[in-house]
Amino acid sequence: FAALRGQLRLPVKGTIAGRFGSPRAEGGASWKGVFIRAAEGTGVKAVAAGAVVFSDWLRGFGNLLIIDHGDDFLSVYGNNEALLATVGASVRSGEAVATVGNSGGNPDSGLYFELRHRGQPFDPLKWARN
Repeated sequence: FAALRGQLRLPVKGTIAGRFGSPRAEGGASWKGVFIRAAEGTGVKAVAAGAVVFSDWLRGFGNLLIIDHGDDFLSVYGNNEALLATVGASVRSGEAVATVGNSGGNPDSGLYFELRHRGQPFDPLKWARN
């Protein structure tokens, strides 16, 4: 996964509304990922191949999907309308794993997206292609 730095495609096309490290509009902690505004029902794609380790509703994240990419790298997809992959499923890069929604309590429809290494979030935009 580390070799993909600078090569990842964001999981959904849309407008970046919340950036990693910037303060959240509702106060509290800063963003640990990015919020990508997109139309409800838009397909959310896995950024890389891996295994689904979480696929359920979680308070604050709504319908949440987490993919383990190996070497302690995880990708996190929250605020989804529907989850299309189940725990234990192997997914390919670019495969649809969820649909954009508004299940996490965010005022906008969109995707909350995080990348983590050894449990620590890092800026996904530094890993994405422009």
